[in-house]
Amino acid sequence: MKMGMTRVWRKVSDALVYLLLATLGILWVLPIFYLVYTAFRVTPSTGIINTLFPTGLRLGMGNFTRLFRDTMFARWLGNTLIVSVSSCALTTLFILMVSYAFSRLRFKLRKPLMNVLLVLGMFPGFMSMIAVYFILKAMWLTNSLFALILVYSGSAALSYYICKGFFDTVPKAMEEAAVLDGASQPIIFLKIILPMAKPIIVYTVLTSFISPWCDFIFVNTIISERDKYTVSLGLYKMINAEKNSFNDNFTTFCAGAFVVGTIIVSLFMSMQKYYVEGVTSGAVKG
Repeated sequence: MKMGMTRVWRKVSDALVYLLLATLGILWVLPIFYLVYTAFRVTPSTGIINTLFPTGLRLGMGNFTRLFRDTMFARWLGNTLIVSVSSCALTTLFILMVSYAFSRLRFKLRKPLMNVLLVLGMFPGFMSMIAVYFILKAMWLTNSLFALILVYSGSAALSYYICKGFFDTVPKAMEEAAVLDGASQPIIFLKIILPMAKPIIVYTVLTSFISPWCDFIFVNTIISERDKYTVSLGLYKMINAEKNSFNDNFTTFCAGAFVVGTIIVSLFMSMQKYYVEGVTSGAVKG
């Protein structure tokens, strides 16, 4: 009898868990589905939405046509690519060099420096937003894409710990053999370590790329000229330009969000294997 009741309660608990997970999954997918549907939704030429869920399923490319024809979305997308790619390259370079130095070199203040960088990395970047703005303003760098690249890549060393964990797993015997053959530390790093570090490099590239790609706070603080906007700021300004801009431009906004999301999702999907390998291989105690 007790065994039967136990099985019943187990089935009931499993059913409740599955129901909860299914509900959470639907709640997670529903906004994405609505955004995609609205991006392709056929509306009047102004793009006004009168009802949340209209009768009849009418889809088309009109919102994307308005996006590229009536706005500077192509320019904003180009600005975002320039900033993201440049910041990604610099950030990846900085992280790899700092991580390798902390992993392989032994010097005074090594542990205190690692601890300080780890603590500083726990603070959100927007806390320094005002100070960064005035520094850039004093250097005449506001309203420039170069300023955004400096901001995004300037704190790269704070994210060293995952990459350092990967370098800690690389056998030191390989480096010792290279030293016996006369190789210097830069040669060891470039010729031996980096070819073995493809997973962690891909992980670093992806995480370094997505931050400037999705950022809004620093762009809104530093950039005020319309032709220098990135996609996040450009779409925000477009949908809040006037009193009725939200209703008039909402479908166009969803089309822009769909383009931006598709690019970053495609990038992650194409490199998912190496991303997972980088996370797991770098998750060791340093």
